[in-house]
Amino acid sequence: MSFTTDVKAEIAANELHPCCQKAHLCALIQMCSTLNFTSEGMHICVQTENANTAKRIWKMMKEMYGVDTQLSVLRKMKLKKNHIYLIRIVTHVTTILQDLEIFTQDGLQMHPSMRMLRKDCCARAYLAGAFLACGSVNSPQKANYHLEISTNNEELAKFIQKIMLKFSLPAKYIKRRNKEVVYLKASDKIGDFLRCIGASEALFTFEDSRIQRDFMNSLTRLDNCELANEMKSISAGKKQLEDIEWIETYQGIQMLPKKLQMVANLRKNFPEASLNELCECYSQAYQEKISKSGMKHRLHKIHEIANQYRNE
Repeated sequence: MSFTTDVKAEIAANELHPCCQKAHLCALIQMCSTLNFTSEGMHICVQTENANTAKRIWKMMKEMYGVDTQLSVLRKMKLKKNHIYLIRIVTHVTTILQDLEIFTQDGLQMHPSMRMLRKDCCARAYLAGAFLACGSVNSPQKANYHLEISTNNEELAKFIQKIMLKFSLPAKYIKRRNKEVVYLKASDKIGDFLRCIGASEALFTFEDSRIQRDFMNSLTRLDNCELANEMKSISAGKKQLEDIEWIETYQGIQMLPKKLQMVANLRKNFPEASLNELCECYSQAYQEKISKSGMKHRLHKIHEIANQYRNE
């Protein structure tokens, strides 16, 4: 199963407070259903490819409104050949839509009123329903983090974005082909969203994978940094040895000031040592402390003297 399927299974299994049930079901109906009119009257047709979503809607309709629903299962003939679950609600349709604030005296509404979502728990339940209906999240094992909720209606997408912002989730909005998409990219905000909708187990899985990935990335960066520093030390040491060879060939190290002679001999004995390591070797060899800047200054003087001989 995909990580999205695991998240939806956990959401669908969560118990809801009585005050949150309307908000949750409202999101499910608005996001994945259509309102059809036939000779028999008005009916709601819910379509989803997720079995947990279909089961959640079927169960809530029966418990909250006592309606018998018609369930059909179709199979796609293209691509992944997934099952499609169709739920038809043909009785008490007007009562249900009015109770969920989808249909009011002003007509069909694209989103519920803020009165329904005034409590934080109800707003979370609405977001959980929206994700259960049309949400997806990348597996934490993948290189990029991405969570999104897509819908066919721009007004509804921006309403979801507004509700997410209420919980400090700075979701962005984009139009992708014929879909309106609200999405999060930051890994910590995706974790906050999973916590917000009550997907605790999925959150633990996500955070565990994220921490491991970040830890391994940090180790890799440190290794690369150490390797780069080591290569710099080797390259610098090679150039300094070339300077010393020029001085030896042209005049001899013994003609240098004593302090420069000490550093030159030390570099010859430790050709691959870094500046810090060279300072430690100097202290051990001559029983005299030298700072990193002092060592750098003496090596620079040797370089200047070598360049004089090169020019001559």
